[in-house]
Amino acid sequence: MWITNLPPFIPFFIGAILLPLLPNKARYFALLLPIWGGLNLFFAATPGDWVSMPMLEFELQLMHVDKLSLMFGYLFHIAALIAITYSLHVKDKLQQTAGLLYAGSALGAVFCGDLLGLFIFWELLALTSVWLIWARRTEKANAAGIRYLIFQVLSGVLLLAGTLLHYHQTGSFEFTYIGLGSMASWLIFFALGIKCAFPFLHTWLTDGYPEATPTGAVFLSAFTTKVAIFALAKTFPGESLLVYIGAAMTCFPIFYAVIENDLRKVLAYSLINQLGFMVCGIGIGTELALNGAVAHAFNDVIFKGLLFMTMGAVLYRVGHVMGSDLGGLHKTMPKTTIFCIVGAASISAFPLFSGFVSKSMVMAAMIEAGHEYLWLMLLFASAGVFHHAGIKIPFFAFFAHDSGLRPKEAPNNMLAAMFIASVLCIVIGSYPDVMYALLPWENEYVPYDITHTLTQLQLLFFSALAFVWLNKKGLYPPELRSVNIDMEWLYRRMMPAIGSRIAMRLGQLRDDSNAYVGQLIAGLPKVSESSAYSTAQLTRRMAAILAIMLLLGYISRNL
Repeated sequence: MWITNLPPFIPFFIGAILLPLLPNKARYFALLLPIWGGLNLFFAATPGDWVSMPMLEFELQLMHVDKLSLMFGYLFHIAALIAITYSLHVKDKLQQTAGLLYAGSALGAVFCGDLLGLFIFWELLALTSVWLIWARRTEKANAAGIRYLIFQVLSGVLLLAGTLLHYHQTGSFEFTYIGLGSMASWLIFFALGIKCAFPFLHTWLTDGYPEATPTGAVFLSAFTTKVAIFALAKTFPGESLLVYIGAAMTCFPIFYAVIENDLRKVLAYSLINQLGFMVCGIGIGTELALNGAVAHAFNDVIFKGLLFMTMGAVLYRVGHVMGSDLGGLHKTMPKTTIFCIVGAASISAFPLFSGFVSKSMVMAAMIEAGHEYLWLMLLFASAGVFHHAGIKIPFFAFFAHDSGLRPKEAPNNMLAAMFIASVLCIVIGSYPDVMYALLPWENEYVPYDITHTLTQLQLLFFSALAFVWLNKKGLYPPELRSVNIDMEWLYRRMMPAIGSRIAMRLGQLRDDSNAYVGQLIAGLPKVSESSAYSTAQLTRRMAAILAIMLLLGYISRNL
């Protein structure tokens, strides 16, 4: 039974309300939500459908269907199905409830028809997703969750400010093309940029995702950044600034990922790298480029989710994902190893795997747009992602040296979720027309021509050769037991150091002032007896002492 004009977030929110009230065995009920919701979208929803409700003096559009929102709607239902299946073994209903609310919020964001609705679901994304980090229940996860939430709330504040200013200037909340050119548009642009993990605004992702629970990271990898990509494609297509931002995003994470020891943090950097390709496509703005950005977002959710699932399985069985202390796990986790290799081949854009049929669209559009030097940056980034995600992840986790660890294979529900994602990676890569038929714009791109295929095979071959040679020569960065931070240094090292120095200086000032006040008080009897001092002078001295003492009291309370 299909229900037309039902906002897709509603079944997920209802499920989140019911799930804590049901017995543990009934958690399988949650699987029906994305299955039914996705089929309802496919068979009942058509572009042009809309649902609205009054809110104060405004009309809030809870659902506005177009081809772009349908594409992301299908994607998010698939991602929710995979993530829920992966988390069925978890008995913590907090995680499962947060996951359903999070997925529902993402669906609400891509189907809302106005900026006011986008802001509401934008904030719900932040408030529901942070619990997937805090559910880890460690000191590091708690601190990372707070930092994560600060960035998310900042993004929401900027979006709200930009939305209200945009309404003041245009008289409309319509969620459509905005373009850069006003203060309102720049506020909205930076709000989206935070959740897209633009350079210097990305640390919430690399800080928070690795601290999430094994299942929470799978949810996180699917929704927040892809909602931001959707919003960018809707509001800022063709903005040339995005081409340069995206090119930078594809390149800089490579250097951090290569030296990172935490393999889930490697995947977080790799996620930024893949987002860069999507941002480039949106910035180019042609139909080929926009289709490439959307198609790559579709594929990235699946293959990046698959890689996070394999590392989540390792974390669940071993207790950590530090590359320096893993290796040899293929002996007792052979199925997880195979699934990891499928994910690695997909993200590396091997022919017949999903990454190949979408990443090449963006690179072809870059050449067509005349950005040859930026195309070279994307080519470098493609080689880099093969090194850190295509080779490093499976090699150091499952092969490399034998760590002596012999954990059990992942639970059956985890294997089932990884199997679904692996099949999708291979089917989409082998039969790309299945996905191309869903793209929002006209598409005539053919990925499997001689030029694209040979270019990619040569790139992969020489990248693999470089890895082998560097590894044999001992020049490849070793997996060290260390913690690497990039822009986080500003607020995790520099700002606390500055605060400590300021507190120390204020403490010294307080001590010096106390001594000075003591001297003044000790000298008051002499002053009062001296005829050289008038009553007015004595009063001023007493007032100065009182002011200094009040200031010292304030400093003491706030140090």
